[in-house]
This record gives sequence, C-alpha cells and structure tokens, in this order.
Amino acid sequence: MGSLPGVSARIEQARRLKQEGLSMTEIVARMGEEPGPSVRAPVANRSTHPTQGVPGAIGSRESLRVTLDDIDYPAYMVNHNFEVLWINAPARAQIFSQITELPPTNDERNLFRLLPASRNEWINLLRFHVAVAKSRISAEIFGHACRGLDPVSYARLQSAFVEVEAEPIRPTIGTTITLGTADDVETRHTAYASNFREGIFVVLVPELDAAEEMLNFLSRRDEVIRDLLRRRLPVLTHLSVLVADLQGSVKICSELPPAEYFQLINEIWTTTAPIFRKHHGTCGKHVGDGLVYYFFPQADSDYLTNALACADEIRVVMRKLSRDWQVRKNWLNDLYLNTGITEGQEWLGTYQTSTGVEFTVLGDTINQAARISDLARFGSIWATKSVIGKIPAEHRDRVSFGVRRRAPDGREVFVPSSFSQVQTLLEHETSRLEKLREIGTLALTEIVEVKPVKEQPAAG
Repeated sequence: MGSLPGVSARIEQARRLKQEGLSMTEIVARMGEEPGPSVRAPVANRSTHPTQGVPGAIGSRESLRVTLDDIDYPAYMVNHNFEVLWINAPARAQIFSQITELPPTNDERNLFRLLPASRNEWINLLRFHVAVAKSRISAEIFGHACRGLDPVSYARLQSAFVEVEAEPIRPTIGTTITLGTADDVETRHTAYASNFREGIFVVLVPELDAAEEMLNFLSRRDEVIRDLLRRRLPVLTHLSVLVADLQGSVKICSELPPAEYFQLINEIWTTTAPIFRKHHGTCGKHVGDGLVYYFFPQADSDYLTNALACADEIRVVMRKLSRDWQVRKNWLNDLYLNTGITEGQEWLGTYQTSTGVEFTVLGDTINQAARISDLARFGSIWATKSVIGKIPAEHRDRVSFGVRRRAPDGREVFVPSSFSQVQTLLEHETSRLEKLREIGTLALTEIVEVKPVKEQPAAG
C-alpha cells in the first residue's frame, strides 16, 4: 500500500530541510508549527505488522499514522513542575527500571528523583532534562525538587543546572545525546521534547532509526495531547478548588428569552476563561450554569494565592459585565458570581467523553467548595481557614480578609483577619443554616481584596 500524499509530502519536506543544512531541532520546530495531514490512513492489523517484534520500531510506511501505541522507544510525559504523568513500557524498562510503578503523590513523581542520576551512562539524558527545566524554573525551585536524593545524585544535578545552557521554550526541540550501558556500549539518540500547555512529552529515538515518522507524529499536536491526557495516571495531589455560581440564576433565566440566557452564560464563560488561564486554573465539571476550577501546585507561583487572586479579578470583571447587561436590557438585575474556595489533597484523573478528555477530582473538596459558594451572597468570595493558613508568608500580606459581625447595638462591624464558623454566621437564618448544616462547623473568612504581585525594580 502506497503512502498518502500528505504523509509523503511531510517526509519529503523533512528530507529537503535536512539537505538544506537545518539542524534536527530546527526541522522539528518548523514542522511542529504546521498542521499535519488531515486524512487518517487505515492502520495495518498489528498481527501482520511488518515491524512487529523489531526493537525500536515505530510502525512502517504501511501504517502511515503513528500513535502512542506504535512508539516502541522510551517515551513519557511530565507536567511543568517536572512530575511524571505517564510513561510507556520501554521507558519503564530502560530508564525507570528502579520503580515498579509510579508513586501516588506529585512530590514522589518528580522526574529528577526518578531518573538514575548517579549512573554515569545516563548523564547526557540527565543534562538534557536539566537544560529543558532551566528555562522554566529557578535554581531555588530546582534545588527543592531534588531534595531527599543521595549526595552524589544531588551534587550532580546541582552542577548540571549551573553548567548547562537552558533550552529555549519552543513547540518541539530535538537534541542528539549519547547514552551508555553498564557494558560501556554507547548509542546515539535524538531526544525530542514537545511542549504543550498541559505538560512536556519526551521521546528518545535511536539515531539509526528514521525520524520522519516521529516528526509527523509530533506535528499532530492536538491529537497527541488528547491521547496523552487520556492515558495519564491518577495522582494524589494537593489542590485548591474554586466553585462559583450565578446568583438568582432561576429568576434571570425566567426573565430572559432562552437565546439571550445562553448568550449571558456564554459571555460569563468567555470573559472569565482568560483570567482562569492567567492564574493556572484547570476547568472541572459542573452541572448547570456555574464554574468549577482546580488550582494545582506550580513551579513559579503559589496555587492557593492563585485561586484567591483569580476569584478577586473575576469579581471585578463581573461588575462590568453586570453594568453592560443592565444597559442592554434596561433592567435592574445585578449579576453576581458567588464564590467558595477550599483546599485539600485529592485524586486527580481524566476520563474520555464523546468530545474529548476531561479532568475530574475524587473526594469531598469539590462538594465543600460548592456548599461554601451557596453561603456567599452578592458576589462575595469565601475561603476556608485552611486556605489562608497554608498561604506562604511572602504572599499572605497580599490577601485582605475578615468577617462581618453584628455588634450589640445592631451595627455591622468588619473584623479584619478573623474567621467564623458557618453556624455562627447563619445563626439568625434558620432555613439557610439547615441547608448548610453539613459545613456548619467549618471556619470561613470573606476575601476582601488580593493585591497584585509587586513588580521588582529594574536593575541598574
């Protein structure tokens, strides 16, 4: 069976660029920015696959479309904190042979703890990953990721971080490295690192094997990341959960034609989505017209502060959206997103839907955040005491919070930097307290403001 025109063209393009003197890194980067062929070729039956049983093969020209299942080279995916999300069987056998399965927690899955840093034959692979990491994380964060290693591995990693040149962040990079074995046999490989918003996909291709199929595979970026996310293993991770619900949604829905109500909901989503991305929020599943977002530990920011700052910024844009709709509809309704934020340690996984891959969190954290959002009124933001208590000291001054209390004379007094149990907050609202009884003893505070990060003065 002959090659499809789209595939043949890309193979020929790779050869032509190579003849023009472009490096493999430049070829991969250029092809990664262009769309791959849009026609899916039929995949040969694996029972009659011409390369079945051949070490290192990734399919043949018969199969045309390489998939994750076809990659018989070591391949794995890490997030931007360099925690391993997925590894294939060759990588498990050849690189991570010291572990039988991935550890359950994020910290234990850090790539630099799992790589055999003390083995001389893997030093070039180690330096490749350090070069990729150096353009993304600081020396301090890198040192924290390496804590707990044996002295030889720790010293080798710290030296590598100082010595290597950072790999620039591009869609795909490819670097030739030499790997050794315990028998002092050296082999040359091309190490590819393909960057996605969700993480970094790494594959090691022996130099003697043709790279065109891998280049074509990496160019199909949307397809690759969907398949990787579908296969990522569940992990026990710290996270903050933000749930926001539109106040009075039933009343608003009854006052608007269906088309306009859906237009309103879509405007809320499109207006807030860039703010969630800015603060590293990951969209979760929510029934109805509300929002659920997860905030996970980041290499360059605090995930708890991210959640609070995100909610505060969304509150500001909702005021503008509310004014716009009041003018548009000539009505008096105010639009509020009532927000609840909490934190915990839960299992994060993915599941396949008819339209793609979605993240899901197992545990009570999401239910607790939803109940807190039910407590909030008029666009307020409420967070648990545990969220405030776990914010690093250097970020805590950015957050203004407290509780409004009723004085003996009936006046409402705001007490800054204080907390209150839900049952105390609702002691005069019997019906609401009954609905929120499951969180009655939870200590909460209202987030008044989250100041932006202070910019460092320019040097010189």
